[in-house]
Amino acid sequence: MAALGWLTPRRRSATARSVLAGEASAEAARKSVPEEPEFPVLGDDKAAAFFDLDNTVMQGAALFHFGRGLYKRKFFETRDLVRFAWQQAWFRLAGVEDPEHMQEARDSALSIVKGHRVSELQSIGEEIYDEYMADRIWPGTRALAQAHLDAGQKVWLVTAAPVEIAQVIARRLGLTGALGTVAESVDGVYTGKLVGEPLHGPAKAEAVRALALAEGLDLSRCAAYSDSHNDIPMLSLVGHPYAINPDSKLRKHARKLEWRLRDYRTGRKAAKVGIPAAAGVGAVAGGTAAAIALHRRRR
Repeated sequence: MAALGWLTPRRRSATARSVLAGEASAEAARKSVPEEPEFPVLGDDKAAAFFDLDNTVMQGAALFHFGRGLYKRKFFETRDLVRFAWQQAWFRLAGVEDPEHMQEARDSALSIVKGHRVSELQSIGEEIYDEYMADRIWPGTRALAQAHLDAGQKVWLVTAAPVEIAQVIARRLGLTGALGTVAESVDGVYTGKLVGEPLHGPAKAEAVRALALAEGLDLSRCAAYSDSHNDIPMLSLVGHPYAINPDSKLRKHARKLEWRLRDYRTGRKAAKVGIPAAAGVGAVAGGTAAAIALHRRRR
């Protein structure tokens, strides 16, 4: 058997030089992996974060939830609630912002608030937030916003929703402020018209650009978050764009440009159509059923 000893590998103890070689190799391998840069950067006062609202920070459309609250307070009739319910069901099932539905929702809201005082709607907005919005905030997105605040940066909502609603939500979440659609008012009373156009698509990008200039921000150091391809102009402005719960077009665009993605929805269906799985389906079913029931009751 001794003659076959050459077939058996010899055990050799590691020498000091081999140990040194191993440690050097491991260190070189570790250094070759690029480190994730710290973000958001602590104390960077030239940076800020801009968050879309609907389906990015909050499940569903803020305008719809606001409409529900106004209906409860008898601002409008049952047929208007049915229309609001249908618009919300479409928003959830499609997972995208349909310009026609959004325009109809805005026109409805403007006609409803016409003649009311701005201060009245602001006060009611606080109540409606507690009733319909507070439990629809995405915890994941809220944590992202808090990370910017903890780093000493300002955080703004940027939304097509009325600025009064957006400001209530921003304040309740502890954010810096909000950019939103401005409804015309004279002597503190709504006229039923808009100032300019809804803050949507390219208008959001222009609002962010103007705010950055006024605040002395460096957009290349700022971050923006949205779920919708309609916000690509805003996302493209900043150095740190994030696709949050993205629709299919935004997801494709984000992957192509290697933007970061975050999806806080659960379940395969939610990822496909853009709704929160259990809660979303329940809300759609409940809203649609309520709309049908109300319609039948009126017949």
